[in-house]
Amino acid sequence: MSEVDEMVLTYAAKRASRALLTTPGRLDPYPHYAVLRDHEPALDTDTGWVMVSRYADCDRVVRDADFRVGDREWYAATFGDEALRDSSRLTQDSMLFTNPPRHERMRKLVSWAFTPRRVAAMHASVQARVTQLLDELADAGADGSTVDFNTAFAYRLPMSVIGDMFGVPEQDRAQFGPWAFDLDATLELTQTRQDLDRADTAAAAMMDYFTELIAHRRRAPADDLISGLIEVSNADTGDDRLSPEELLSNIALVLVNGFATTNDLASNGLALLLEQPQLLDRLRADPGLSPAYVEEVLRFESPVQLVMRVVGAPTELGGVSLAPGHLVVALLGAANRDERRFDRPEVFDPARANNQPLSFGAGPHFCFGAALARLEARIAFADLARRFPRIAQAGPAVRRDRLTLRGLSELPITIA
Repeated sequence: MSEVDEMVLTYAAKRASRALLTTPGRLDPYPHYAVLRDHEPALDTDTGWVMVSRYADCDRVVRDADFRVGDREWYAATFGDEALRDSSRLTQDSMLFTNPPRHERMRKLVSWAFTPRRVAAMHASVQARVTQLLDELADAGADGSTVDFNTAFAYRLPMSVIGDMFGVPEQDRAQFGPWAFDLDATLELTQTRQDLDRADTAAAAMMDYFTELIAHRRRAPADDLISGLIEVSNADTGDDRLSPEELLSNIALVLVNGFATTNDLASNGLALLLEQPQLLDRLRADPGLSPAYVEEVLRFESPVQLVMRVVGAPTELGGVSLAPGHLVVALLGAANRDERRFDRPEVFDPARANNQPLSFGAGPHFCFGAALARLEARIAFADLARRFPRIAQAGPAVRRDRLTLRGLSELPITIA
């Protein structure tokens, strides 16, 4: 390839990377992902990031110890500790933003609540919540009225499940969604001042609410996740405990991530199935196909489209030399459609063999709530197909103008 040809390909890739920072690019990033995969799979952008878009490279970034998360120490060294906003202070002490050995200690203490055995034991309670919400959906749409699936079901299911786990009173749960949505803006590649101000307001409200709830649970423990975490939280003992800051931060992490990913998984998935009614018919005839359907939704429309890592040691990725401190953006949504890993990746095919999307990450920071999100979605898809044989989309779906967390704000449907 000539030097001119290489310059043309690099220019096209940089245009694609810049497009991902625009509204049209966020709403439909997949053509831009394809350009990056084909032309510059490890692109050193003008913004100071290296974007990687192929499956093998993204898989390495999320697994390899050479790539670390941007923790409190990195943030202070890069921006100054005084630059920490309320939203950052709330999340910086969570597992999402800590590295070994602190990360392993916290993960061990928190993830007992999400072991495969404990999640399997939640099947009956999740099924009860799905049934309740579908009953209400059936009542709302019985006369043929249009119902917003996102508001009526996708939003409420994870909030109900997490609220049950936390022991949060039913009347307090409605505020969790707006808090989570506002905080999620801090995960985007670009934010406005208004985004950050709203995130700070949400963080302050969450800190106030859960500080009070934690204090209440200390006085009167219950059979819930917060009471369980309090048992492994003690500021006056050694490193095998959660500090008060870590307790609060990880509660916020479970709330925000557990809500957002499951909400988007449910709405993205139903939208895809409504485009191909024959797939709904197939699922209706064989509910046992639901796990495969969930994996293909995760691959095709990943709720989490990217993660960021900081280079911890000199290394090379996709032919690009990286020094410590360099930022890497792993485009998981692009990796999940890499033709080098998946046959006909542009086709939504629940029967796909060897389907292992990177949607929940991998390695040390693999999403510890992945099993619960999968359980909720498997039950939801199977029961939606079974209960509503006439379900149909009733108007255009509205996609949120975000890239990192990809989902819908509206999905109008009819069920009768």
